[in-house]
Amino acid sequence: MVEANGILAFWADIDAEYVTEFRRWHNCQHMLERVSHPGFLTGRRYCGTGDAAMFLMYYETEAPEVLASQAYHDALNNPTPWTAEALKHFRNPARNIYRLLARGGADVTAATPFLATIRFNLAADDASILACYRDKILPNIAAEGDVKRVRLWGIDEEISGIMTSERKIYSGGPGQQRYLLIIELMSEREAIQPSELSGLDAEGAARHANIFTESGWLDFALENSGR
Repeated sequence: MVEANGILAFWADIDAEYVTEFRRWHNCQHMLERVSHPGFLTGRRYCGTGDAAMFLMYYETEAPEVLASQAYHDALNNPTPWTAEALKHFRNPARNIYRLLARGGADVTAATPFLATIRFNLAADDASILACYRDKILPNIAAEGDVKRVRLWGIDEEISGIMTSERKIYSGGPGQQRYLLIIELMSEREAIQPSELSGLDAEGAARHANIFTESGWLDFALENSGR
């Protein structure tokens, strides 16, 4: 099994009257085309619950550098007519590219039915908090009965900031948060706050800033069958 060391995560709301057509486009053309690129491993789409963005779409890759490749950017800069139309219906978009920092739990060979995420910055002393995630928080989360896997990602600012023709259509850019925690779950949960993470003390929780906590359920998944 190839380990994913890169991920493209995209949060967006979709115009209500376009949601069915968005799903049709994303299922039948866009994710299929994206996941077929060399170095892409999986594609996922989750429906947000509560105050979360309507959709979280993400693609796992062998490395973040895959998302800066010429082949991938040729596609980004030459969107199909269907893609160009669909992107006009995106609202409140945020798109970041991350590198894997740490992980806990089992190898996951299929998409889990539920997901919880925390996007955040750190106000100070990143190194000690990141060490706490690696040594305490992730192992504690992975030991919970309904958790299949938990991963911490750190932003690749250079690749995230590359301007493309697709980005010009949806008029969005990188989100502000440098870190992304993804918890893959077998049962539904409410959004999780940093203060609720076992192994993180009150001082460590207070160092988190610009926090978005979200949860969702699986809407669509696709694997790169050629890898």
